[in-house]
Amino acid sequence: MRGFILLAALMSFTQTSLALDQVKVLKSLQSVVMIRGYNSSGGLAYGSGVVVEENKAITNCHIFRSTSAPWVTRGEDTYEIESVQADRWHDLCLVTARMPFTPAPIGSSDNIKREQEILSIGHSNGVLVPITSSGVIKTTYNFDGGKVIRSSAKFLMGASGSGIFDTDGNLLGINTFKTPGRPAYFYSLPIEWLADLKKLPSETKFPITGKAFWEDDDDKKPFFMQMAIPEINQDWPKLEQIAGKWTETYPKDTEAWFELGVAQEKLNKLDDAKQSYLKSVAIDANNTSALFRLGVIAQSQGDKSSMASINSTIAKIDENLAKEFSEMLGCNIHC
Repeated sequence: MRGFILLAALMSFTQTSLALDQVKVLKSLQSVVMIRGYNSSGGLAYGSGVVVEENKAITNCHIFRSTSAPWVTRGEDTYEIESVQADRWHDLCLVTARMPFTPAPIGSSDNIKREQEILSIGHSNGVLVPITSSGVIKTTYNFDGGKVIRSSAKFLMGASGSGIFDTDGNLLGINTFKTPGRPAYFYSLPIEWLADLKKLPSETKFPITGKAFWEDDDDKKPFFMQMAIPEINQDWPKLEQIAGKWTETYPKDTEAWFELGVAQEKLNKLDDAKQSYLKSVAIDANNTSALFRLGVIAQSQGDKSSMASINSTIAKIDENLAKEFSEMLGCNIHC
């Protein structure tokens, strides 16, 4: 039964257009588990997890808020959770259970690139077979010593605690929260936080309660969360206000200047937007998102020299992105 489930999941995987190493991806699939528990009303709470060490799986703490006796499961097999190490604020829990699963290979956020192809593997909607979703890295945000990942790989309820992997099967982060509605932004917590999580004391009492940073009051959330809804709703004055505060608070944050540039560009403040994008690139020369927008502004101003220079810069970072940039130059500013 277990082998059939994994094979079915892998088959659904390989129908995507991604260049996958199937052997490595299968290993990643084998590290994904489901976590269940009955709540006080008798209903079944569930989430996902990823095995990261022998007999240890990482997941989100918020899935333990309504259950007093959770367990790990795969197919028809169940494994009692013996203890948990809980970082409530960062919403990461490391559970201990005697389970015969191979740990996932651990990746690094330092190697993440914008538009990099990635895979999300988890038990969305509580289905027994892990659901796979492909997407790309949109960006990362520096936060508490790690890089919170925003990607286009969708996940649904039940996938909390599941993994986001590169196409070689390396675990990059833990899928945790999204913005409400559609379209939505999908966020994963950095796997680097696992190092501090392992240092925490073991607990044996459930439920696990405590608010996570992403559940804080709106005005206390990290700036990268505060700006999401205005950007999705195209509320450019609001985005400009939030991004302005972001740059004032963290003047060396490339994403802060990029978001300010987006707001200014949409408000037709092109000279201001250009300066914001340039500051973003000065902080991170590999910020291809900012380079793309500088190219659009150069195009609108008929600055062919800057367009060619930007194209050359992007090509040194990623030839495929340079090709996309070149194709974009054949469109008008709204393409």
